[in-house]
Amino acid sequence: MSQAPLDAIAFSLRRERERLGLSLSELAKRAGIAKSTLSQLEAASGNPSVETLWALSVALDVPFARLVEPARPTVQVIRKGEGPAVFSERADYVAVVLSACPPNARRDIYLLSAEPGSVRASEPHMPGVVEHVVLCSGRARLGLTDDPVELDPGDYIAYPGDLPHVFEALEPGTTAVLVSEHV
Repeated sequence: MSQAPLDAIAFSLRRERERLGLSLSELAKRAGIAKSTLSQLEAASGNPSVETLWALSVALDVPFARLVEPARPTVQVIRKGEGPAVFSERADYVAVVLSACPPNARRDIYLLSAEPGSVRASEPHMPGVVEHVVLCSGRARLGLTDDPVELDPGDYIAYPGDLPHVFEALEPGTTAVLVSEHV
């Protein structure tokens, strides 16, 4: 086998094993192969058979092709004013989904737009959610309902999204990027 496919296989095996939080030993055991074989494959050496790669794809619960095809960079551009927007009923607040959480990942990314005059109050989300916000423009008071923090452009805050929280624009044209992390 040439080096390029071995590099792709090594990268894919490591990525998928780490995604599942498996050790080399555990994955080798699940696939019914020697740990040394898996170690060699992740080091881009050895000569994997179709049977070995098939057993690994089954153990990782991924399509066979995901292990052998080189990763292709994905570029996604969403221009301002595009993307699916969700509007608040109780505040001048819009959340545009920039990147939905793909399978087996645990985060969503939003572009928020808010205007002064109303507070966007959020009930607790599912347990373990952490929200990360970077204020892009304007000023805002946000965070936990009982102790919100005032942010200026470029400021960052992280807070437990599984507790009541708020977002209040203090200046016209306030925008922020929100990453909702599901831990």
